[in-house]
Amino acid sequence: MTSTLRRRPAQRRSVERVERMLDECALLLDEVGYEALTTKEVARRAEVPIGTFYQFFHDKQGLVRALARRNLEAFLQRIIERIPMADLGHWTDLVDLAIDEFVDMKRTTPGFAVVDFGEVLGAPGEAGKRSLDETQENNVVVAERLRALSMELLDAPVGPGLDRALLVAVEATDAVLKLAFRADPAGDRELIAECKQLVRRYLADHLA
Repeated sequence: MTSTLRRRPAQRRSVERVERMLDECALLLDEVGYEALTTKEVARRAEVPIGTFYQFFHDKQGLVRALARRNLEAFLQRIIERIPMADLGHWTDLVDLAIDEFVDMKRTTPGFAVVDFGEVLGAPGEAGKRSLDETQENNVVVAERLRALSMELLDAPVGPGLDRALLVAVEATDAVLKLAFRADPAGDRELIAECKQLVRRYLADHLA
């Protein structure tokens, strides 16, 4: 996975500046969308010189890619933190938990409705832009991270069969949840339920 930062912040002040820029990027994505997002406005609202912005990010694409990476890490961390408190009697409960967390982030996390941790979402019919990595498809990156998490949490068979199944499951989930949020800005509940059922049935052959 290629780096999103020109250099990593070492001092606490630099870390805080980078986080402020990511926070303002997320808010601006909700307010004006990806195309109207500018590095100048992000720097202004984060109260950092534009030169400081370019110390850490190559361009707008690098900034958004870093936000997508942060979103993915937050999503995985939310799953990890919820598992001890959840009543997971079966692996299918983990599927439901993961989809619920994604849906909640879509509804509540600034910028997530535009970028999430996959593609930059444009108008219906427009092709998305890679935001996690310059060299890999977004869902390949997501599937790889979920595979690592699955190995820790599930007694699942290791091998290309599971890798392929997780990628297909991520692609299917991505497509159905996009449909759910096109149908209803808050996420169509019936379509979300259908998404869970689809993924549970598909993965049953691989995780039973």
